[in-house]
Amino acid sequence: MPTTGHDSSTQYALEPIPVGGSRRAEGAIWLDGGVLACACPECGAPMSIRLWLMVADCFRCGTSIELTERQEEEALRLLRRQEASKRAQSREAATAISPTVLRKPKPRPAPKPQAAPTAEPRQRARRVAASQVHRGARAHIRDIYEKGEAAVFWSQFLRDLPAWLISLVVHLVAMILLGLWIDKPFDDSRFITLSTSESYQDLEGEQGEIEQLPRAFEFDDPGAIEFNSVVEQAGAPNEPEPELEPVELPLEVTDPVGMMPDLAARPMNTIRVAPIGRMFAGRDPQLRAQAVRRFGGTSYTEAAVARGLKFLARHQNTDGSWSFHAFHKTPDCDETCTGVGSSHSDTAATALSLLPFLGAGQTHEAGQYIDEVTGGLRWLVEHQKEDGDLRGPGDGRMYAHGQAAIALCEAYAMTGDEQLREPAQLALNFIVRAQHPQGGWRYDPGQAGDTSVVGWQLMALKSGQMAYLYVPAKTFELAGLFLDEVMGDKYGGLYCYQRGRPPTPAMTAEALLCRQYLGWPKDHPGLQAGVKYLLEKHPPDPNRPNIYYWYYATQVMHHFGGKRWETWNAKMRQALCKMQQKKGHAAGSWAPKGAGHNGGFADRGGRIYMTSLAICILEVYYRHLPLYSRKVLEGFE
Repeated sequence: MPTTGHDSSTQYALEPIPVGGSRRAEGAIWLDGGVLACACPECGAPMSIRLWLMVADCFRCGTSIELTERQEEEALRLLRRQEASKRAQSREAATAISPTVLRKPKPRPAPKPQAAPTAEPRQRARRVAASQVHRGARAHIRDIYEKGEAAVFWSQFLRDLPAWLISLVVHLVAMILLGLWIDKPFDDSRFITLSTSESYQDLEGEQGEIEQLPRAFEFDDPGAIEFNSVVEQAGAPNEPEPELEPVELPLEVTDPVGMMPDLAARPMNTIRVAPIGRMFAGRDPQLRAQAVRRFGGTSYTEAAVARGLKFLARHQNTDGSWSFHAFHKTPDCDETCTGVGSSHSDTAATALSLLPFLGAGQTHEAGQYIDEVTGGLRWLVEHQKEDGDLRGPGDGRMYAHGQAAIALCEAYAMTGDEQLREPAQLALNFIVRAQHPQGGWRYDPGQAGDTSVVGWQLMALKSGQMAYLYVPAKTFELAGLFLDEVMGDKYGGLYCYQRGRPPTPAMTAEALLCRQYLGWPKDHPGLQAGVKYLLEKHPPDPNRPNIYYWYYATQVMHHFGGKRWETWNAKMRQALCKMQQKKGHAAGSWAPKGAGHNGGFADRGGRIYMTSLAICILEVYYRHLPLYSRKVLEGFE
């Protein structure tokens, strides 16, 4: 190969590459000293080759080219030749300056002849390695061109990060996210809103439970009741139940009953912890909304309760009482409403009207209806006689007394107001004295009993017992003996109005509720048979309403629980929500339907009686908590 001197540097021209006999034609590669060079295809100036990138740049015109694979191989061959030449020159120089050998070295044994290794495998391996390196460089350049320099940089940066640093970053991010999720604001404001807007999807699980959804309700007096007062929960769920036998009080009280002169002036923020029993714990605003969901209530039932309370509040007399026969003559009504009752017992009307307010957690100390409840309680206390008699004028008699005693005992149990303790205890004392020697009660004290009157007296006594008022144990024992006498079968699953008469659904339901409160267990054969009889033979039928029977049967089923309660509840709540009046001044009430004993006495009590019992039925989810579960308060927040 010819050589020429150029600035004391040696040039090696490739013979196969030049075109047209010129070594600097397009594609020619040579070594200029220790630098690979090629000719610029644009201006012909020499271009230095960056072998690790396999590109060449022209310093004159700025042209940049990428070497072909053939040019890469020729460049490597040039470099190998130069390396071999340098090694030969080094050996010659070393020989020239090596010292004279003074001693002849010992001869070494000649190595066994071996086949001389060919240079081809080593050269092939070297070419493969070089080709892989060059291909990696080409791929790197191609990635920069396609993805961008920043993307390639961050990709290599993340790939080269140590594993411990990546793990540290991931764990720090996870801890920050967990802290943000847990550290949410705590809202301790608890309240209940009874809205008149209704949707069967408002509460979880409501779809498909009602066979036929009622049409959209039209209500002329919309609104909601909000209970924003927070009442302390009476006792923790795991605490033992309190003793129900307080200090004995005399049955004969000669001191006059106070007239509660300052009851109306009591401020709303002076709520005291009442000696409330487990029976009324569901009325606590902190538990009520959960009880609705837990025991089968819906937005329909709560809206119906809200409207019903508004109707009763609008039809209260100016002196605080209610009337069956004259509710339509109140200033707000002015004889607009129909459904006047034939009974003239304002005591019974006032007591029954107070029960729905108390059942919703409304008292004379807290709630939206403080004035209405205060007026009703004051009227009852003012009309109580010195011996505790609350029968009052009219035809209510012991019915009215029992219902009024329930109202006074519940109000005292929910507030602990000492002004109500004596009137409530006197009312209980009167019931104890009025009991017949064989265990029953009837219209007047001392008469032989009937199941209808017995039920109201027993519920008054149990309400007083839950308020830690005194009730002799013998009174309950005698009541149990009376119920034995009016059984319609040998198990106690059917009951009569009086001994010798046929059993009826209403008397069976009322007697079974008494049996539950007197201690019958859930698996008692009589209770099992009676519940089955009520559900299968006499389910709620809106075409044949009996509000008196529904009132007692709903409580029996609620305490019994399980599938039978769910079946009864679905039918009962649907029937009552459909029956409630939605328009006019009577909106929120229930028109009286059913005459006589078999019709639930709706004709005698009229619209006030029908509405009061209907609201109490729809409050069953929280008005009285179930009897057969000592852990019933567990799960409430």
